[in-house]
Amino acid sequence: MQKALTQMNVQLANVISDVVGETGQKILRAIIAGERDGQILGSMKNARIRASIDDIAKSLQGNWRDEHLFALKQAVDAFDFIGKQLAECDREIEQQMQCLQAHEGEPAKGKQRGRTRNAPKFDLRSQLFKMCGVDLTRIDGIDVTTALAVISETGTDMSRFPKVGNFTSWLGLCPGTKITGGKVMSSKTKRVANRAAQALRLAAAALRSSQSALGAYFRRMCARMDKAKAVAATAHKLARLVYTMLTKGEEYTDQGQDYYEERHRARVLRQLSLRAQKLGMTLVATEQPEPA
Repeated sequence: MQKALTQMNVQLANVISDVVGETGQKILRAIIAGERDGQILGSMKNARIRASIDDIAKSLQGNWRDEHLFALKQAVDAFDFIGKQLAECDREIEQQMQCLQAHEGEPAKGKQRGRTRNAPKFDLRSQLFKMCGVDLTRIDGIDVTTALAVISETGTDMSRFPKVGNFTSWLGLCPGTKITGGKVMSSKTKRVANRAAQALRLAAAALRSSQSALGAYFRRMCARMDKAKAVAATAHKLARLVYTMLTKGEEYTDQGQDYYEERHRARVLRQLSLRAQKLGMTLVATEQPEPA
């Protein structure tokens, strides 16, 4: 659709960021129906669009050649067909998930991290809760699509993984154990073709600006190692949380960034104190000056 508009020299993308949104679709379908008046087309904008009607009208000044209009109509028809196919897929997924329900109840109300643009149109969060018995989307960074990708690969029965280490190793998120003669030759994680591991890595990378404990952990890992290793380490932690929730049936509660930073500070101070004792010294806290 955007290519057809560009060929017509219609610069709608300069004022509307997404042609598949409400405003973009209204304008495109009106153009296909024969409307050419920029003021009328601009008046179809949603109230959230910052551009004025005059700006939209200026962006719609182009050449209305028949072949480009035909290409635009074909693209819109293809978009509608794909949308219909996706809706049928959503209905089928919902039916299949209803057959796999093993728990009753609804997920607790609160901050929902699970709604994304590409998520199915039905209430996927509730369906996942009835399958697993826990709400995986309470883990910061994991949305409903990530949770669905993980559950579709692993299932809800973790009995085939005796320990959490077996689960993370199967995902390829554990350090390698290439040892020769008692010497570690490589600790690189093994390469696996696993959709669940890929989803967890993407979820980990999304924590870079999160104000949660997991977000603080990811940023600390980035300060210690390169980005790829930090993503793998954080994905490993997410996998451990998923395993614990599915095996113990306990909900995850985020303690927040401040709680994590305070625990990290206490751990560092304890280690420094032990090193000081070995050297025959004592750590003495200094008084922090009050801010002016």
